[in-house]
This record gives sequence, structure tokens and C-alpha cells, in this order.
Amino acid sequence: MATAAVKKGFRAGLWEYMTTVDHKKIAHLYLGAGGFFFLLGGIEALLIRLQLMKPNNNLVNEELFNQIMTMHGTTMIFLAATPLLFAYMNAVVPLQIGARDVAFPFLNALGFWLFLFGGLFLNLSWFLGGAPDAGWTSYPSLSLRSPGHGIDFYTLGLQISGFGTLISGINFLTTIITMRAPGMTFMRMPLFTWTTFVASALILFAFPPLTIGIFFLMFDRLFGSKFFDVTMGGNTIIWEHLFWIFGHPEVYILVLPAFGIFSEIIPTFSRKRLFGYSSMVFATVLIGFLGFMVWAHHMFTTGMGPVPNAIFAVATMAIAVPTGIKIFNWLLTMWGGSIRISVPMLWALGFIPSFVIGGVTGVMQAAAPLDYQLHDTYFIVAHFHYVIIGGVVFAIFAAAHFYWPKMFGKMLNEKLGYITFFFFFIGFHLTFFVQHFLGLMGMPRRVASYLGGQGWDLYNFISSIGAIMMGIGVIVLLINVIVSSFSKQKVPNDPWGDGRTIEWALPSPPPFYNFKQIPLVRGLDAYWLEKMEGKKELTPAEPLGDIHMPNNSIMPFIISLGLFIAAFGAMYNPLNQVGDGKPWGVPVLITGLAITFGTMLLRSIKDDYGYHIHKEDLIDDTEKGAKA
Repeated sequence: MATAAVKKGFRAGLWEYMTTVDHKKIAHLYLGAGGFFFLLGGIEALLIRLQLMKPNNNLVNEELFNQIMTMHGTTMIFLAATPLLFAYMNAVVPLQIGARDVAFPFLNALGFWLFLFGGLFLNLSWFLGGAPDAGWTSYPSLSLRSPGHGIDFYTLGLQISGFGTLISGINFLTTIITMRAPGMTFMRMPLFTWTTFVASALILFAFPPLTIGIFFLMFDRLFGSKFFDVTMGGNTIIWEHLFWIFGHPEVYILVLPAFGIFSEIIPTFSRKRLFGYSSMVFATVLIGFLGFMVWAHHMFTTGMGPVPNAIFAVATMAIAVPTGIKIFNWLLTMWGGSIRISVPMLWALGFIPSFVIGGVTGVMQAAAPLDYQLHDTYFIVAHFHYVIIGGVVFAIFAAAHFYWPKMFGKMLNEKLGYITFFFFFIGFHLTFFVQHFLGLMGMPRRVASYLGGQGWDLYNFISSIGAIMMGIGVIVLLINVIVSSFSKQKVPNDPWGDGRTIEWALPSPPPFYNFKQIPLVRGLDAYWLEKMEGKKELTPAEPLGDIHMPNNSIMPFIISLGLFIAAFGAMYNPLNQVGDGKPWGVPVLITGLAITFGTMLLRSIKDDYGYHIHKEDLIDDTEKGAKA
């Protein structure tokens, strides 16, 4: 009977997560799926470094190496970093602004399932003929001439997951604009909410160019169009422009929320208000604005000419200014503060010098003559990873420790957290700092092997040892998560003791309706203000009343499943350029689209008014909590 109960409990829990529209549970889904893809991308990275550990290595052949290298970059950017940040956005932003959910709960769930099915479709390529092999940027003509369906998995998978990201960006924008609690003006919003807001605006404008470019590439490969075929009047440089108009804002889509996370952690563990709040807000907005003016610095070597090169070089140098403002404000926040070292603060302290190294090497690349020498060498690999790992991944790990008690009601183990930090931090610098020297010595990126005796051997060996250390750090983090999940501890509302924003006034984890009464925000760092006045709770902005909540729905899952099915039909349609069209291709395509659009039609004509939690039930919950 006990076994049956466990099975029933598992099925009920699985159904709950498949149908949920609760932003907190969707955060759990993003965290789990993003964590899975992060591990997958990490395994691919380890295979790359093991292959390059010594000259003339044959751990994997050149064809497989190209696939691993392509999938590592694609997985880490699109399927790991972005959804892991979305996990924290979903978990924290509605709480920080005093909302009971996001503006569009149904679309929030749809965004997740689109991302997941797109990511699964892309990774099925490993089992169905081979993964994409043209690099994570998939430049034509490499991608046009790539044999097999690897690039088709790339275009269709990223298209599906990209729709989910775009939907989520629109949702966060709408939520922050329309659902702030009374008194929560824009200039009282926490920095993490601000960076989420600007990153969501970047998503709104950056993803459409990528969507268009992928459509062009998809039609070239699946239906025989000639957008990028230079022999038929196409232009491959158009892809580079479309990709990088998305690609460079994507860096800030990732980095800005990371900045927001550290802007929450550093004041908390410095016991001090964030220095220069207004300048931090304006620097965030300026970074978002300038992020759309620098994309062609990736294309200095394409022959744009001296005038475009000069314009984009100046813009690239200019974007360092607002980033520098943030660095100095974080340092000045700590200056004179009562700093308490904990795992989240360790990641913040490690982030600042690491990201500065990435920023300085980036400004170096703004000089077009230097870029001509270093383009497509390991110097670029080192720079990019110092920005993405030193900025984004450090923030993801810091937020895992910082927000874990708020999300799950349990604390991650501090000792294991220290072990993770030191293994990952030391391994990271061992891996990528020496790659600057490899680039200066002329080692090109994306090579599957190299000859000995060129001075590269020792640096590649050190880099690979560092990658193994990073892998050990991630394994320790996994152990930490598993160990803490069995913990019986009860976590208070504010487990760090110095929380400043209103999410720390809520139970850990919060109830499914978040707030019994929407709070009144009386200033910046609203919860800190209440604590300074001796209050343990937020000031309510409304009397206790019934709460309206949305119904769960399986429709987001079905809509996404339909596109997943349709993608197989599109890939195997009789016009595909691989030449292996199947007679079932078009019927499967039509069936999948019918499932998707039929479900959308059903959603549009079916009344769904949600439900209400009655005031009396809320009072009962309060009394039960008091007795407990």
C-alpha cells in the first residue's frame, strides 16, 4: 500500500507540474531543465578539453569534434544559461514587485514548454544521424553544405525554443509594467527587477532578427530557397548581420540579470544600501541601449570598410563606461560595510575581478587592427568565457545558494558550497586564463587537433586540468542539492537575516498565492525600512479579501508538443535538400500544426475564469500557522 501511495503521489506531482501556471513551480521547471542542459553542455566541454589535452589526440574524430563543439556552444547559451536565469526571474521578480503571479500565467507555462521541446528536439540529433557541426553561429556556407540533418535540428529546435524565450520576455515586460504593488514606482524597484525589465526589452527586439535569419536558413535547407546561396545571388553576410544583431544583445540578455543578482547579494552581505542606485539603473538602461549598436565588431574581418569599423569600434569602447560604473558602485557598496562572508558573497567577490578581465579583453577587441590579429583564435575563446562564465555562471551559482531557501524552504550546505566555489573558481581561471596566451601564440579556435612543438602543449594541458576541476565543482554542487533535499530544517522568512527587498518578508517557500494582502511599498528597500521601524511584516495596501487565481492547464504542454511533432514532418518533407524526404513528412507536419493550432483555437473559445480563495480560508491558514 505504501508503494502504491508513493506511485500515486509521483503521478499527481508530475501532473501538477505538467499543468501548472504558478510562476514559482515554473521556476522549478526552468531550474531542472536548465540544470540538465547545463550538465549536458558541461560534458561536451569536458570532451573538447580532453581531446585537446595533448597534441595529435584521437579521443574523438574531427567530425564528432565539430558536432560536440557546436552543441556545447548552442546548448550553453540557448538551453542552459538563458533558462537558468529565467528560473530566478520567475521565482523572484513577482515577489519583488508585490504581485501574486506574472501577467500571463498561461503564456508563462507555454514559454517553458516551448523551450523544453525545442531543446529536446535539438538534442535528439545525436541519435538521429548526427548533431549540427557548423559552430554555434552556423555560418553559411558551412551550414548550407552540412550533410545530414544536424543543421535542420539546429534551425527547427532553436526556432521552437526561441518562440518560448520571446513569449517569456513579453510576459516579464508586461508584469513589471502593470503589476507592481502600490508605492512600487520604477525608481523603487530592486535592481534584479530592473535588469530583468531591460533584458526582457532586449529579448523583444533581439530575437526577431534571429527568428528571421533561422527562417531563411531553414527554407534554404528544407525547401530549396536561395537566401544564402552565393551561386544563386544569395548573400552569406546577411546571416552574419542577422545573427549578431541578436547575438550581441544576447550577451546582455544574460549578463544584465547576472548584474541584478549581484546587486541583491552584495548589499545583503555588506549590510549596506546599494551605492549609487540611480546611476546603477541608468547604467543598466544605457547598456541595453548601446548593446544594439555594437554587433558588427564581430565582423571587422568581413571587409565592411574603415568607416563602419571605426563606428562600431567607438560604440564598443563606449559600452565599457556604464559597465565600469556598476563595478565601482559594487566596490563602494562593500567599502565601509559590515561584510559577512557566505557562499553567495564568495561568488560575488570572485565575479568582480573575473568579469573585469573579460571586459578588458573585450575592449581590446574593439580596436579593429588588433581584432584582425586575434579574430578566431583562442584569445577570443578566453575573452568570451570570462564574460559568460565569470559573469553569468558565477551569478547562477550565487543565486542558487542565495535564493534556494526562498524557492524550496531548505538551505544548501555551506561547507559543500565552499568546496564548489574553490574547485570551480580555481579551475575556471586555470582553464581560460592560459587560453589568452594560446591565442596570442596563434592557436586557432575550433580545431580538433594540433601538432606538438609549437609551444601550445603545456597551456592546453593546464587548460584541460582546469576544466576537470570545474567539473568536480559542479559534481559537488549536485551532491549539495541532493543532500539538502533530505534535510528536515525549517527556514525562516529571511534566512540571511539582512534581506532588504519584500520577497524576504514572505514564508520560505511562499504560499501559492504569494501575498494574502498586496503590500504597500513605502520606499526603496521596502522590507529593510519596515525592519528598521521594528515591524516584522509588510504594511498592507488593502484589506484582507478574496484572492483570484488562474486555473492550471495542460494546453501549453499540448501546444508545444504539436510543434515538436510538426518539426519532424518539416525536416523530412520531400523538398528537403538532404534528399531523404519521406512520404509521411507532410502528413506529420500537418498533424503537428493541427494539434498546435487546434489547441490554441480551443483555448480561445473556452471560458476560463480561474477561481477564488475565500477570505475565510486565508484567516484559517493564519490561525494554523500561529498554532504551529
